[in-house]
Amino acid sequence: FKNAKCLYLAIRIGDHVYGVIGIPANKDVFDSVEYSILLSVVNECALAMENLRNAIEKEKNAVLAKNEQLRADLLRAISHDLRTPLCSISGNADMLLNNGACLDSKTKQQIYVDIYDDSEWLIGVVENLLSITRLNDGRLKFKFTDQLLDEVIAESLRHISRKHDEYTIVTKCEELILVRMDVQLIIQVLVNLIDNAIKYTPKGSKICIRGMKCNGKAQICVEDNGPGIADEMKPYIFEMFYTGKSTIADSQRSLGLGLSLCQSIIEAHDGRLILTDNTPRGCIFTFTLPLSEVTLNE
Repeated sequence: FKNAKCLYLAIRIGDHVYGVIGIPANKDVFDSVEYSILLSVVNECALAMENLRNAIEKEKNAVLAKNEQLRADLLRAISHDLRTPLCSISGNADMLLNNGACLDSKTKQQIYVDIYDDSEWLIGVVENLLSITRLNDGRLKFKFTDQLLDEVIAESLRHISRKHDEYTIVTKCEELILVRMDVQLIIQVLVNLIDNAIKYTPKGSKICIRGMKCNGKAQICVEDNGPGIADEMKPYIFEMFYTGKSTIADSQRSLGLGLSLCQSIIEAHDGRLILTDNTPRGCIFTFTLPLSEVTLNE
């Protein structure tokens, strides 16, 4: 192309062309050294673009692989953990339908309790699944209102399973702490944390829920005096589907969604959820929430 006004060189690796550079042509002709340097620069550009493309593809593949793994874990967890309560409900209902007249009142009462407990557990799992799916997809709409912290804690205790009767649960909350929150989601956080404390501590343990102002924020703690959490497990407890190992809770069902969901909800409130050790034993889950700007007039 003798009439071309530029010298055009392709930035390419193999058959993949990333671009073309044009160098204004003039009467001077590149000597062999200059042309070699120019080709080296073009090749370096092509190599850098190839590396960037490979890094982007690798990142995309890693995200796809993680999503597929999460989906597989979710399906496996659902099929494994939901089968037990569903079979229990079905079996107990069948027994009442076909043999109800042969059962004494005490046995019937226990069957009713078992059906209720399994149903409550399933409802909690479904709520966690829906919330964490909507959070991850960005479809969960927050409804922030100003709420008194002590009333929210009291309301959350009314949603705790009947198993809490076997534990000593106390609340210590400062009065008139007005907090900006989505009340239903924060109740869900408290219910998950308290249920966790019940699940992983022996019967008769003490669980304390504290609420206070700290460094310009509302701080809520859920403390227990159980066996605590091993140091090697602590880095993973907020990961989805991680349930850990516990001699107390090994026989209990858990999808491992609770703490992951709690962390996502608290972060959406511009807060933090952390785990610390209790003294002399046990653990403390602490999270912060923004205080309301509304001033209470006495």
